[in-house]
Amino acid sequence: MLRRKIYESLLEWKKQKEKMCLVVKGARQVGKTFIINKFAQENYENYIYMNFDENPRYKAIFDGDLDVENLIKQISLRVPNANLIPYKTIIFLDEIQNCPNARTALKFLAIDKRFDVIASGSLLGINYREVESFPVGYTEQIEMHSLDFEEFLWANGVTSQSIKDIKEYFDKKEVVPSAMNERMMNLFKEYIVVGGMPRVVNDFIQNHNFANVLKIQKAIISDYEDDIAKYAEGAEKAKARACFLSIPKHLSKDYKKFRYSLVMPSGSSRKYAGSLMWLYDAGIINFCHNLEIPQMPLEGNSRSDVFKVYMRDTGLLVAMLDEGTQEDIIDGNLGIYKGAIYENIIADVLGKKGKKLYYFEYNSTLEVDFFIRFEKVVTAIEVKSAGNSKSKSLETVMDKYKVPKGIKLAPSNYGKKNDIDIFPIYMAMFL
Repeated sequence: MLRRKIYESLLEWKKQKEKMCLVVKGARQVGKTFIINKFAQENYENYIYMNFDENPRYKAIFDGDLDVENLIKQISLRVPNANLIPYKTIIFLDEIQNCPNARTALKFLAIDKRFDVIASGSLLGINYREVESFPVGYTEQIEMHSLDFEEFLWANGVTSQSIKDIKEYFDKKEVVPSAMNERMMNLFKEYIVVGGMPRVVNDFIQNHNFANVLKIQKAIISDYEDDIAKYAEGAEKAKARACFLSIPKHLSKDYKKFRYSLVMPSGSSRKYAGSLMWLYDAGIINFCHNLEIPQMPLEGNSRSDVFKVYMRDTGLLVAMLDEGTQEDIIDGNLGIYKGAIYENIIADVLGKKGKKLYYFEYNSTLEVDFFIRFEKVVTAIEVKSAGNSKSKSLETVMDKYKVPKGIKLAPSNYGKKNDIDIFPIYMAMFL
C-alpha cells in the first residue's frame, strides 16, 4: 500500500472545527478515490460513497431542491445502506464533475455542518460552464498529483529518517557519501522512467519489470486520449489531441518555447490556445512562463503569451518518446531528449511542491531553465544532464540581472563554482 502525503492533509481537514466541504482535484488515476476511501473508512463511523460516473442514477438526488433536509431524504432513498448520523458521517461525492448540481449543493451542506463532505473529480476544470452556481467561499480545495519523488522513495523502502539524513547534506552544502549518492541517483533515474502514477509504481515495486511499466503507462495515455474524445467539445477534440501529442516534439527542440506551428503548420494561438488550456484543466500538462526580467515579483514579470509546456508526470512523457528511451535513461544515454527529460522531471518536482514555473530567455542566446522564490530571494535554476557541463547562461544572467542565488542541478555530487551551488539532481525535492 502506497503512503501518500495527502492523507495527512485529510486528517488536518477533519480536525477543523469550522470546516468547509473539501474538493480534491487532480488528473485521472493519481489515486484520489483510493486515498479518500481509505481515509473515510479509517476515520468515520459512517461512510456514504456516491460515484456519479459509475452510477449516473445518483444525479437524481440533486435534481430537485438542494436544501439539506431534502438531500437527506433523497440519499436515504437512493443509496443502499445509507446511514446519515449527524456529526459522525462523511459523504464522498466522487467524479462530481458529472453532476453540476451536486457542486452547487456543497454550499448548503457546508452551511448545515451536520455531515463532513469530500468531493473529488478528475476533470473539474473542464465543465465549469455547466455549474449554475459555484459554492464560492464554502469549499476548501487541494490538488492531488501522482507520487512525488519522496513518496516514490517511501514505496522503495527508503525511510523518512534516511531522507532527513540526505537533506542534511543539502542544508550544510556538503558532498554526499558516494554510495549514498549513487543509490539516490539510481532511484531518481528509476523515478524518471516509472513516474508517479500509483498503478505504475505498484507494479514496478512488485515486479521491477520496465516492460510492464511501459504497457501500463501507454494504457493511461490511451485513457487520456479517450477523455479528450469524450469530454472535449466539437472541434476541440482533434485540437486538444494534437496539442497533447505534440509535447514530445516541442521538448526535443533546443528552443523549447511552445510553438503552435509545431502542432500544425497553420497553427496559431487563436486556434489552439483553448485546447492547451483544456489539457491544463485536465491536470495533464503544466505551463512554464517566460519572464520579461528575472526579478521579483515573478508572476508580475511573467509573459502569458510566451511559455513552455511540460507533462505533469515525467513517466508518461517517457512512454510517449521513442522505443528504448527507458533503457537510455537508466544507462545515461539520452540523445536528443536529454534536455527534455531532465527539464521535465524538475518541472514535475517543482510543480508537485506547489511552485509556479517560470524561465528566462533573452534574444535566443541566454536561457535559464527555471526561476523560483527560494529562501526568500529569486533563485535561478539550471538543469544539466551531465555533471561536468558548463553554466555560461546561468552565470551571465546572474551577473547581468543581479540574481542573488543560483543553483545547478546535475547527475553529480555537491560542488560550488562562482557562487553557484551544484546539487545532485535528486535534491530538487528539497527546494
